[in-house]
Amino acid sequence: MLGTLNEQELLERLRDGEQPALALLYDRHRDKLRRMVQVRLDPKLAGRIAPSDVLQEAYIDALKRYPHYFEKADQPFFGWLRLVVGQRIADVHREHLVAKKRDARQEFAFGHPLGPRGSAACLASCVAGTLTSPSGAAARNEDVAALEIALGELDEVDREILLLRHFEELSNSETAQVLGLQAPAASKRYVRALARLKQIMEVNMGTPSA
Repeated sequence: MLGTLNEQELLERLRDGEQPALALLYDRHRDKLRRMVQVRLDPKLAGRIAPSDVLQEAYIDALKRYPHYFEKADQPFFGWLRLVVGQRIADVHREHLVAKKRDARQEFAFGHPLGPRGSAACLASCVAGTLTSPSGAAARNEDVAALEIALGELDEVDREILLLRHFEELSNSETAQVLGLQAPAASKRYVRALARLKQIMEVNMGTPSA
């Protein structure tokens, strides 16, 4: 049965045209892909676009496009799925958030569906979602606003590595694959990004470093 096969065996079946193998592969990565959508979907779309809808549309995209994966199958399949899902997120943003008349500066890269400030807003929104005490709402909003500003001051790779590790909950090796880095380099970059974020927050909020 297909369900007993490992990922490489399922990929071999998929290469041979057995499309049910794609459904199994997609399901095995669904939780990580869902976190990706939850992190990167603009908060303004909450209540209008469900992550499950994005994932369903992305699966249809993958079903149409999977033969292209095998043209350069040296990349991890999960990384390819992220590209497919990322493109679907970008399409949703273009459809629902971007005006028809826009200049080239408003085009968004996959890694940051809303540009540098947008990814900072997504990160800050995720943090806000973990802090749910109504009594702390005002302080929470101030903290989230400060966090968004600080994240916006990070360079794109540092912000992206925090997205991948903290909010998509990818392992260091998975993060390295996504960013095209060696695992030790990704680990060092993550530690550096956390330290830089802490430094910016301390400066912006007037808190002396320890």
